[in-house]
Amino acid sequence: MSVDAIAPQSRTGIVVMKFGGSSLADDSLRELAVARVVTALARGSRPVVVISAMGRMPGPYSTDALSSLLPALAGSENRDFLLACGEMISAALFATLLEARGSAARAMTGWQAGIVTDANHGDARIQSVDIRPLLALLNDGVVPVVCGFQGATCEGAITTLGRGGSDLTAVAIAKAFNNAPLDIFTDVQGVMTADPKRVADARTVSTITFEEVTELSQAGASVVHDKAAELARLDETPFAVLSLRSGKGTTIGRAVEAPTGPVTGIATSFGHTFLHVIPEAAVLPGGWEQDAFRALAERGISIDCVNVNAAGLFFIVLDTDLASALEGLERLPLAVRIRRDCAKISLVGAAMRGTPGVMYAAVRTLGSAAVPIIHSTDSNITISLLVPAARAAAAETALHKHFGLGAQPEQDG
Repeated sequence: MSVDAIAPQSRTGIVVMKFGGSSLADDSLRELAVARVVTALARGSRPVVVISAMGRMPGPYSTDALSSLLPALAGSENRDFLLACGEMISAALFATLLEARGSAARAMTGWQAGIVTDANHGDARIQSVDIRPLLALLNDGVVPVVCGFQGATCEGAITTLGRGGSDLTAVAIAKAFNNAPLDIFTDVQGVMTADPKRVADARTVSTITFEEVTELSQAGASVVHDKAAELARLDETPFAVLSLRSGKGTTIGRAVEAPTGPVTGIATSFGHTFLHVIPEAAVLPGGWEQDAFRALAERGISIDCVNVNAAGLFFIVLDTDLASALEGLERLPLAVRIRRDCAKISLVGAAMRGTPGVMYAAVRTLGSAAVPIIHSTDSNITISLLVPAARAAAAETALHKHFGLGAQPEQDG
């Protein structure tokens, strides 16, 4: 049912509050999360809570722990049936804790909450959200505690949405309620200029655009799932990423504060191998590039940082895909050179668009820090630099400092 067909007064005060697994890992964190919901109720809000499975490996109820019980096979109906249990346990416990604090609450599976998906088990796509079950509870003064990460097909088969799918559930529900306010609570201080575990002076970004958070997520920043960020961007569903402890964090939307520089944040990902592919013969008829890409696509291998020119094909693959990629390419009359142990560092900033000299500044900065650049690519608001993994920390720190992302911006002299 479309939310527009429901009386506006029945939607008043609805907020969506999502709590991730790391925010539910132990009793003290769960009490903090419950307190956040109780506070929202005291303010007059009507929260819809979205829950992830509790904790991370080796926690017994985490999704990874449940997944380890089965062989590493592709998604299936039985596998999804098992994986969905983690969120059910989490939602049941959270709803019980809310009731112990005097707030009526009801744990709901994804399908009970009206989430209908396709039948792509293990990585299902949400097709629709029927908000009537949620509205019925809200109008009775009951807090719905919804299992994230899951839904069901029209035929009733349980499905899961892929890694990080609870973020996707939360965005889809907020969208279904005509872009109701959405707060995603995490164990970090919101979206940060870099990984604080790797860059000492990383700080929280107060506001960021849909496009920027999507690019950062896709480049390896782990604050919000990339598919959820992309869905929010496409439908312009504003949301916030907040610290469970402080309640402070980052607001994501279309309009943001005026940027102070071209780069908003840095994301780094590891486990990449760089490939340079050329024909074995000095002259090979045109079309060999297509054959190479087809061989990789047929094996389901995702490639990134792609560059095609007269010198050959240049791209990266995940280390876990390298053996399969080489096997596919070796069947063709091609020579493949590889470089292992690479890290991809991505500079992201909406203000980069139309600003000259950003690539020059990045290259100069890494040169001064004695960090070799293996490969680079760029798009509208992102520059990605491939560097040796052993030098990634030095690269991140130097770039973060040069572009003034820390507490004390560096001035170019």
